[in-house]
Amino acid sequence: MDLTSTPRKIPRTIPRTDALVSPQSALLAGTDQSSSPIIRAPIVLGVMASGSGSNFEAIAEAISKGVLNARIAVVIYNNPQAKVAQRAQRLGIPAVLLDHRQFSSRESLDDAIAAQLMEYQVNWVIMAGWMRRVTERLLSAFPRRILNIHPSLLPSFPGIRSVEQALNAGVKITGCSVHFVELVIDSGPIIMQAAVPVAPDDTVETLQARIQVQEHRIFPAAIALAAQQVSHPTAS
Repeated sequence: MDLTSTPRKIPRTIPRTDALVSPQSALLAGTDQSSSPIIRAPIVLGVMASGSGSNFEAIAEAISKGVLNARIAVVIYNNPQAKVAQRAQRLGIPAVLLDHRQFSSRESLDDAIAAQLMEYQVNWVIMAGWMRRVTERLLSAFPRRILNIHPSLLPSFPGIRSVEQALNAGVKITGCSVHFVELVIDSGPIIMQAAVPVAPDDTVETLQARIQVQEHRIFPAAIALAAQQVSHPTAS
């Protein structure tokens, strides 16, 4: 699968239940579907979050169940009130507060983030509800190793208030996307997507809740798929 290729188009027929748009893939980062499992060291994740951390916990749960061959080394959060810190504490995962208000520039914040991630020997950076733009400083520290999840079927509705954008546009299907992070917001190659039909009586809250279910479903799979593709790139 070429990660830079255009995602498959959504069928015209709206399914009765939310469904994956992207092909199914093995969640086990150390599994080769064409042969017996290959034992590999877990990939080491650093999670960046600004809010409640539900996607962080979904990834942690996938790891604990043995369906994602990874380890979360650290959580970095920028909002002192973010509930992700409480989730991390409950799960026994180090959490580091880097309040963006205490930094003079985005670049200085990203330098501090990169330093923390390197200290914890992270090799994949997972933006799970990180509400700050990243700069070239962080991107160059982890080239093609930063993933983000976004609550729309990119390239539609990038940026903030994506669910509200979808409702205002009157679309019949929206969803979520996991993609590589690039300097232009929500523009990187898409790894995996899930479609969520929009009900006539949906509000931002009800639609967001259903999208989040799919986020929790595909994020661990997308992490595994990205790691597989980087480790075993497909010849062009």
